[in-house]
Amino acid sequence: MRDPYSVLGVSKNASDDDIKKAFRKMAMKYHPDQNKDDPKAQARFAEANQAYEIIGDKAKRSQFDRGEIDAEGKQKFHAHGFDGFSGFRDAGGSRSGFGQQGGGAFDDILSDILGGFGGGRGAGARGPGADAAGGAGRQQRAAKTKGKNADLTASVTLEDLVRDGKAQVALPSGKTVSISIPAGTVEGEKIRLKGQGHPSATGGPTGDAMVEIRFKPHKLFEVKGSDLLLDLPIALYEAVLGSKVRTPTLTGAVNLTIPEGSSSGKIMRLKGKGLPTKSGGHGDLLVKLQIVLPPNPDGELSTLMKAWQEVTPYKARGPEFD
Repeated sequence: MRDPYSVLGVSKNASDDDIKKAFRKMAMKYHPDQNKDDPKAQARFAEANQAYEIIGDKAKRSQFDRGEIDAEGKQKFHAHGFDGFSGFRDAGGSRSGFGQQGGGAFDDILSDILGGFGGGRGAGARGPGADAAGGAGRQQRAAKTKGKNADLTASVTLEDLVRDGKAQVALPSGKTVSISIPAGTVEGEKIRLKGQGHPSATGGPTGDAMVEIRFKPHKLFEVKGSDLLLDLPIALYEAVLGSKVRTPTLTGAVNLTIPEGSSSGKIMRLKGKGLPTKSGGHGDLLVKLQIVLPPNPDGELSTLMKAWQEVTPYKARGPEFD
């Protein structure tokens, strides 16, 4: 721990008010809620907390200036020996312990300074009291809190979901790792990567990475749960006469048999050609037929349709359209 005066940027003759102002300025600048992705700023905030605990408390500041405690508040040997774990005796014979915070003043100051960040005690703040294991003269250390979780997004193609279920994700550490996506994962679900989030400002465990899975838009397929929907353009004669049409899937093209007299909008099902399911199988590919007329006007087709209309008229719409 560096000299607390240097940490806060004040002289040894600074007033209590100047010390408080310096600490307030550093707390506002380096608070973890304002610097979630900057571990250096979080470390500076914790260091400022430690410094203010020493020179922001009149009793401990005097002890530090006399060389009785170090920059971390630990007792030091002095000319008259060492008085154990119960503190030092002053000239009047009374004991001065290290665990006292002056009625909770330190917490009150932090609450005032950091209230704008969501209230409560800031990360790295230390509370009053003594460590029972070390005796009443040893200052209680702050609890080592876990680092913040990192909210990340992994974009995955439909082909990758079917082929190997892998996705790439960039971690806060700067590393890029490959993660496995469980079968049956739907868009928006999150995968937890333990210990891959933001570091702790107080030396505690690293937070987790929460990776949200997003599907990259596909030029052909639309996702419907574990099923896929494909609009398949077909020629008028293919619909009327029937045909075999080459149809793409995520694992390669297949020949789909179009029945004679198929209408536009008819849905055909290719089983097992969809996305992986939680049960270990696959969804289906739903192929919706879309009849496409010739791109240019065709006189023969028009003549045929006029004759057909005269000889074999039929209703394409039900009574609900009347």
